[in-house]
Amino acid sequence: MFITKKRSVRCVFGCTIAVLGVFIFSTLYAQSWPSKPIHLLVPFVPGGNVDITARAVAPGLQEVLGQPVIVENRPGAGGTIAATQVAKAPPDGYTLLMGSTSTLAVAPALYQKDSYDPVKDFSPIVMLQQVPFVLVAHPSVPVRTVSDLVSLAKSRPGTITMASAGSGSSNHLAGELFQLLTGAKFVHVPYKGSGQAVTDLIGGQVQLYFDQLTTEIGNIKSGKVRALAVSSARRWTALPDIPTFIEASVREYEVLNVTGLVAPSGTPREVIQRLHAASIRVLDSPLVRERFSTMGVEPVGGRPERFGMYIRDDFARWRKVIADGNIKAD
Repeated sequence: MFITKKRSVRCVFGCTIAVLGVFIFSTLYAQSWPSKPIHLLVPFVPGGNVDITARAVAPGLQEVLGQPVIVENRPGAGGTIAATQVAKAPPDGYTLLMGSTSTLAVAPALYQKDSYDPVKDFSPIVMLQQVPFVLVAHPSVPVRTVSDLVSLAKSRPGTITMASAGSGSSNHLAGELFQLLTGAKFVHVPYKGSGQAVTDLIGGQVQLYFDQLTTEIGNIKSGKVRALAVSSARRWTALPDIPTFIEASVREYEVLNVTGLVAPSGTPREVIQRLHAASIRVLDSPLVRERFSTMGVEPVGGRPERFGMYIRDDFARWRKVIADGNIKAD
């Protein structure tokens, strides 16, 4: 019995020393971090919302942290190439991902067998910005409201076409969720990217498109397309005359495209805290706020834990939509 107690004391003492050692190492590491350039991976080609966001905040992060923040575009496979690379990177704070709804919810829900887990494989840092989807129609479609569209779709099943940037893309899933909630049925027309989808919508080859508001503002204001509703909980500042889906009686339809920073899981908490503090400073800068305003997006901020909860819930929601709609990737 005496020997057992001695061993127990030794075990407790050893565990305490180990925990203390980890804490001291983590603290010292955080104090010396960063000591070299930070690589910020963007999962898409230059010029899109995620890329513009990365390039808007990178100079500010570089100034606050005192090390170069290098933006690298690694497009492909719905954003999973870059996201997988970050998920497998050393958790040292030197490789980050500019994540979005596509890479932190939609893609891993769609490619479940060969993908990463956005909840387990990343340490959230901060939600940087958010923007709703907008449902737009070609002006020839004889509808002015969401209820008009639902009535028309139900009276003419299988005749109204809905474009997307590809099967399993975020705008495809936004359209699928709308159909699940309203009972309307559209004919899905997938494209290889959003560019041709928008071109054909404007040309009248397809009739509907659920798109990020940032992409469609110019087309809406010029009259090339007609906006029916935005997917935020309240009306969006950039389009104050366009109602929300909630106002249009689709009460569960609130969909935002979110963009934010994540690091590999296991990154020291102190490093995450420094990255978070730096990001909040950058978000509060007039230069970034003005840039976001011109993009039509809204800065967010908030604690890492809040972003983590959002990723978890959004991932679960899109997994359900994909399963209920039996959606497959291209």
